[in-house]
Amino acid sequence: MFKQSKISIHRAYKSCGIPSNHAIKHWASLALGTLSKESELSIRIVDQEESALLNKKFRNKVGSTNILSFPMNIESPDHLIFLGDLVICAQTIANEAAQQKKKLDEHWAHIVIHGILHLLGYSHDESSNTKTMEDLERKLLSEINISNPYIAN
Repeated sequence: MFKQSKISIHRAYKSCGIPSNHAIKHWASLALGTLSKESELSIRIVDQEESALLNKKFRNKVGSTNILSFPMNIESPDHLIFLGDLVICAQTIANEAAQQKKKLDEHWAHIVIHGILHLLGYSHDESSNTKTMEDLERKLLSEINISNPYIAN
């Protein structure tokens, strides 16, 4: 049975166009819907500079990225599972949405769900894993009436 998750949102970067905490938590909860234990995760919204710094430090890649996932999957003594941290770059998401002609909130929903799935162990490192992860993303997004994010506009 689904249990409540604690989702902490830290806004290190503030800008218009960033969805409400309520919306972000709703999208995250969709992806967490299969968990049987109470869980916790942290989401940090950052600017391009912080995203680029973390991307270089932890992935050895230059430049900002839309989302970084730092899975932990640690169980506390009271049986709460700390899934990990997500770092989302608001400016990169806005730029991608504009370039890809996507609605900003829909792109945010996709990226939040995508990051949560990484915390849950899904990956896109091989084609079979990519298909599984993308199929699940499409299914979850369809539940909130968002069309396939992988179809070019």
